[in-house]
Amino acid sequence: MTDKINPLLTVSAVSTGGRNGHTEAVDGSVKADLSVAKEMGGPGKPGTTTPEHLFAAGYAACFGGALDFVAKQHKVDATKAKVTCSVSIGPREKGGFGLAAKIHVEDKSIPQAELAKLVQEAHEKICPYSHATRNNVDVQLEVVGG
Repeated sequence: MTDKINPLLTVSAVSTGGRNGHTEAVDGSVKADLSVAKEMGGPGKPGTTTPEHLFAAGYAACFGGALDFVAKQHKVDATKAKVTCSVSIGPREKGGFGLAAKIHVEDKSIPQAELAKLVQEAHEKICPYSHATRNNVDVQLEVVGG
């Protein structure tokens, strides 16, 4: 059973042509031409992206916001934290394809142990992407503090 939410924002995007097509937000704020990466047997056309790029960008930004939120609650400034999200796609053991993600957080102005606690709290309690992927996508956390 999933947790119900009280929606504060709902956005929509439309995609045509699948992985070799075009996707954009209904409000026009995001537009991207897509092509299957060469590593996956596709054309990997220059100037295009993949759904995994879009997911990685969204997850990195969302996680950064969650980390900032948690840090402020603990009276810590994490606004300089650099969050890198790497997303992998590949065949699943049970068939079809699956994703894995690695979130690398770096902020040398925060002691390692303190940053690790903030990152864990953001991942476990705040970040909606982390909630959405939990128990379904392998998400690894890497933390580099000062």
